[in-house]
Amino acid sequence: QGQFVESGGGLVQPGGSLRLSCVAPRMIFSVFAPITVGWYRQAPGKERELVAIISRDGTTNYADSVKGRATISRNNSRKTVYLQINSLKSEDTAVYYCNRDSPPSGSWGQGTQVTVSP
Repeated sequence: QGQFVESGGGLVQPGGSLRLSCVAPRMIFSVFAPITVGWYRQAPGKERELVAIISRDGTTNYADSVKGRATISRNNSRKTVYLQINSLKSEDTAVYYCNRDSPPSGSWGQGTQVTVSP
């Protein structure tokens, strides 16, 4: 069972937007607040890849494929990390996951499916 529970995926048309959320229900605040959390995705037939990551101080980094279209943010009091993706493309279709650190260091959850299609 993963440390995070992801949600917010769905079917969206090209050019649309989604806001994904991942919450860490079993982490206490003092554990969650200092950790780095990344959003990853895995498209059919492809390796899982890092999409965006946010550190304890709010420093962010993005994969080139989503740079300028995605924003990662966190709310420590809610033990939640968000990923807003705009101008969605068909190549963004994947299952999206959260994990701590990069390389990822925890177990994977169920993820949330994002499908971009007309």
